[in-house]
Amino acid sequence: MLLVDDDRLVRSGLRVLLDGEPGLTVAGEAGDGGEAVERCAAAGIDVVLMDVRMAGMDGIEATRRITALPGVSTRVLVVTTFTDEEYVFDALTAGASGFVPKSAEPAQLVHAIRVVAAGDALVLPADTRRLVERSVPRRPRHSDPRRKILDRLTPREAEVLRLIAGGLSNGEIATELYVGAETVKSHVGNVFAKIGARDRTQAVIFAYESGFVRAP
Repeated sequence: MLLVDDDRLVRSGLRVLLDGEPGLTVAGEAGDGGEAVERCAAAGIDVVLMDVRMAGMDGIEATRRITALPGVSTRVLVVTTFTDEEYVFDALTAGASGFVPKSAEPAQLVHAIRVVAAGDALVLPADTRRLVERSVPRRPRHSDPRRKILDRLTPREAEVLRLIAGGLSNGEIATELYVGAETVKSHVGNVFAKIGARDRTQAVIFAYESGFVRAP
């Protein structure tokens, strides 16, 4: 993991908290977005814990650049004290795989890191859905090119996308559809490839922005 925050005390606290967790290794720290991008481009980082408001390059732009690095599969988990939904949503659309408040319990943060690293479920699925529902347009334009992309999905893939947008993990989808885990993984991969989503969070955003799923 890479810890990115312009507050040295915050980074130190996170390192103390996470270094003792089995299977988790803090590979480094960065005090701003630009440094974070350089570290991710030069070393194998699995998960970045990213602050959003920092001097210089902020977490949103850093996330956009990290997730665009060629040949890099680093996932970004936004860790923020701010409740500005628009700001957090911007981080998600920039490529972040999830978010968690700094006020979260240590066990919640560790769980969020593991979920992001595994990539088969959403971080805070209910909160993510509510955020997306409130942030996307209620009535997508009929000329939106994303609506044509939806026509490429098979009926089963469309069903899988709907379940992903509902916050279900791969295991829950397998139970819902009475199929094996590997079959679900294959369907999810096909859905991501066809709609151009990097991970589940981007798939949820696509589903709502395209009008495939409507907010209640």
